[in-house]
Amino acid sequence: MSSDLKIGIALSGGGVRGVAHLGVLKALNESGIFPNRFSGSSAGAIAAALYCSGHTPEEILEIILKTNYFKFLKPAISWTGILKMDLVEELYRKYLTSNSFESLQIPLSVTATDVRRAKAVYFSEGELIKPLMASSCIPGMFDPILIDNHYYIDGGVLNNLPVEPLDGVCDVVIGVNCNHLPVEHNIKNIKSLIERSIIMTMNYNVYSRKHVCDYFIEPQGLARYGVFDTKKAKDIFQAGYETAVKFVEDNPSILELKSKTGKKKIK
Repeated sequence: MSSDLKIGIALSGGGVRGVAHLGVLKALNESGIFPNRFSGSSAGAIAAALYCSGHTPEEILEIILKTNYFKFLKPAISWTGILKMDLVEELYRKYLTSNSFESLQIPLSVTATDVRRAKAVYFSEGELIKPLMASSCIPGMFDPILIDNHYYIDGGVLNNLPVEPLDGVCDVVIGVNCNHLPVEHNIKNIKSLIERSIIMTMNYNVYSRKHVCDYFIEPQGLARYGVFDTKKAKDIFQAGYETAVKFVEDNPSILELKSKTGKKKIK
């Protein structure tokens, strides 16, 4: 294979579990593999946007560790959510200063769910931050995000592994899922039952798209971490890194995707 192939990577949503994507990217980069087109949903979209804007996986991890995400949320006076994401825009602007897809070093597609039309929508041009907020807008927790008279919620609701923007465009597609569920012999309470059921639903729409991927990387057991369990971010990063290192060892054909320049490929 030629190292000049168009290499696409789709990153799933999963709250703080999405930090695993950064570990995966670090391992791929160390192996000389630099995807040149990204697609992401929810946490995967956020990780992808920061990476595509020029931040390294380690720098993004540090941003997450030093940011108190909850101080950027405020109560919502609404029947559609208990929190508003308005102040999150301020946080994004700090690290995505140009606020446009066109300003990114690597092309990116962000997935969100249009509530009224009940369909997944893929954003890839124009304003970047609003689609990112929409893509990670957990239904019931956050007020939906209004973009061009349409209300959007978390992209993972309908498509938690958005390979569609890459399929037919890229020569090789890599999928990364950060919500692997281990076998559970004892459901302790209603909270764990609901959480597990939600993740099962998300994984179903991930696995239904797995066949599109030439390579599929899935760190094991990450679903045991909560959506906002930022204290475990380093552990999650390491889990993604170690899984990807082993994946490369077990699948040496992926090394045929190595970049000639040994750095990120840009548009």
